Amino acid sequence: MDRACELALVAQLRDGDSAAFDAVYEEYRARLYSFLARLSRSRDVAEDLAEETWLRLVASGRRLRPDTRLGPWLFTVARNLYYSHCRSRALDESAADGLISLWPAGGRRPSPFEETAARELERRVEHGLAALAAPHREALLLVGVEGLTPSEAAAVCGLTPEAFRQRLSRARAALEGKLAAAQDGLGAPMLREDDVRRPAAKAGGVAT
Repeated sequence: MDRACELALVAQLRDGDSAAFDAVYEEYRARLYSFLARLSRSRDVAEDLAEETWLRLVASGRRLRPDTRLGPWLFTVARNLYYSHCRSRALDESAADGLISLWPAGGRRPSPFEETAARELERRVEHGLAALAAPHREALLLVGVEGLTPSEAAAVCGLTPEAFRQRLSRARAALEGKLAAAQDGLGAPMLREDDVRRPAAKAGGVAT
């Protein structure tokens, strides 16, 4: 969303225009849910907090600053709701179920090997993210997945830009460590392309 369009939507929200809310909802619905699902590691929690985030936008739309950045505003509300939920429910941060994957698809149709390798990498990244402490996980999600600038993400997290950059650096190092440990624990190399192509060829009746 370009800045001019965003400013126009903010102005319309301040005027109580329901069509503007619909436009913002369509733009950020999937991204907000994905952020909350990965942060909370629970589909049910993500659904509840996403709904509450949108209700906050409805309630606060007329009071938005004219120069509001909608993405950072929404992610700030969602993040604050998540930590309020953690405090009230004393969530166990060790669970790693219920992750949702919303990775962007490429333009070219991948080969069977590429699809298999991509799914394996995605699985490892998701489990690596789930194993991180929540502050590190949110830093990577805000910058690496949601595309916020470090300055915008710092504001979402209530940190100075320098403090956030340090957190982001530690988060990247921690994720790299998790991925390296996962690779070392496999005890065997990743799939080779022939390993994927051979079963497919046999299924089609082609000799190998």
